[in-house]
Amino acid sequence: MPTKPPPTVGFLLHDVARLLRKRFEQNARDTGLTRSQWQVLAYLDRNAGIQQGMLAELIDVEPITVGRIVDKLESCGLVERRPNPNDRRSWQLYLTEKAGPTLETMRALGEVTRAEAFGTIPEAERARLLGLLETMKENLVAACQSPAAEGQVRHG
Repeated sequence: MPTKPPPTVGFLLHDVARLLRKRFEQNARDTGLTRSQWQVLAYLDRNAGIQQGMLAELIDVEPITVGRIVDKLESCGLVERRPNPNDRRSWQLYLTEKAGPTLETMRALGEVTRAEAFGTIPEAERARLLGLLETMKENLVAACQSPAAEGQVRHG
């Protein structure tokens, strides 16, 4: 029987992220919001005034999808669109005051989910993991700003 290849960082990160999202959804089931709606609220909390197209890029979905999510959140009174003073064709997105308690609930559910994920991992190891992931992110952001290296992968 062939041996399975060892897991790669990409596969492990993908699986951990998928399971974190799944568990967060389970924990947030009774809130009445979808994971996508929670995600938009979280990004708007960190990026007040962002334009819809930029938000779509950040969360890696089509602008029309973000538009529908924002429409729903706006109808719930959690998000508002304001005219962009520099471009009258676009709108900037902001959280409303009503979003505050919703964000607090989201943060509390996030803490529960992270505690479940970290389990018995000691605090020092948690901090080390977060530091390593931040460094990996910085490395990849820098790498994505330059052309891909050609001829580094040989097949066969």
